[in-house]
Amino acid sequence: MKNQPVDHATFVVERMLPGRPPHAFRFWSEFDLKRKWTSCHPDWTVLEDSFDFHIGGSEVVRWRTAEGETRGFRAHYFDIVPGERIVYAYEMTLNTQRLSVSLATVVFAADGAQTRMTFTEQAAALDAAAGLEMRASGTSSGFDRLAAIMEREQSPLH
Repeated sequence: MKNQPVDHATFVVERMLPGRPPHAFRFWSEFDLKRKWTSCHPDWTVLEDSFDFHIGGSEVVRWRTAEGETRGFRAHYFDIVPGERIVYAYEMTLNTQRLSVSLATVVFAADGAQTRMTFTEQAAALDAAAGLEMRASGTSSGFDRLAAIMEREQSPLH
């Protein structure tokens, strides 16, 4: 928004996930598995949902909230090393307004029979409604869902 200061924040969220890094990576790289933990608003209508997971690929999701607002997420994948890391940039929108732009890095490291996932986000809030503190909290909650779903979906081979 014009003449509004940009608020910057960096936050890191770590989670211990069941299974080895290739198993954890699947929940980021496979559409059906990713949507199991990222689809967290059952009362929102999905207007668009595309997932092209490769370097140079993109992910786009747009929803209509119960209140009639349009929310959007658009990501571009810059670096992918299967089972090790993902680097992507994304924007969040509300109706036609861009709220924030972020660079996110996800690192997967073996820790015994589990995976230590480290998520680092560098965010620029372009609008006060972006709520960067709420973003960090929401991201943490999302990773709680990820760990719970991975526990249920765990294969004995991973």
